[in-house]
Amino acid sequence: MVAAPSPPASGGPEPPPPPLQYSLLLQHLVGEQRRPRAWDPAAFGGIPSPPKSEEQKMVERAMESCAFKAVLACVGGFVLGGAFGVFTAGIDTNVGFDPKDPYRTPTAKEVLKDMGQRGISYAKNFAIVGAMFSCTECVVESYRGKSDWKNSVISGCITGGAIGFRAGLKAGVIGCGGFAAFSAAIDYYLR
Repeated sequence: MVAAPSPPASGGPEPPPPPLQYSLLLQHLVGEQRRPRAWDPAAFGGIPSPPKSEEQKMVERAMESCAFKAVLACVGGFVLGGAFGVFTAGIDTNVGFDPKDPYRTPTAKEVLKDMGQRGISYAKNFAIVGAMFSCTECVVESYRGKSDWKNSVISGCITGGAIGFRAGLKAGVIGCGGFAAFSAAIDYYLR
């Protein structure tokens, strides 16, 4: 800082104050001498929350673990796949159809049996895909140390490639690209 000049001895007019140095002001606003403010949600009208207990922290850590996320995605995929399978079987005109006797009308029991079989089949597939995707995304996020759109694209490529690779290299590459593009689109619209 600049020292203030001594007052004049005579009774004349006071000299003007020294000009404000913006570089010094900027150092206090955005430079090294800036003091960080403590963020207090109560100051902004927010609801202050009490400190978390050890049990709450333990439950939070368990719910953020990769295993919990994979199990949750597996259960969610099973339910969603089952509902999707029953729905598609319900609108399919060939459910309960017997190719040996095309003029016979299927009974309600046969239709419900086919709907249940298709629902279970879809549920298993959705559960496996959901668990694979969730688990790989969590592992990729843990490895990278970041939570951004790249994690879902990478895990989508890994999941799609692993599923498609059973049918060959070309199918694995197409599966990788397809799942990665789908994951990027979903992540773009959800974030």
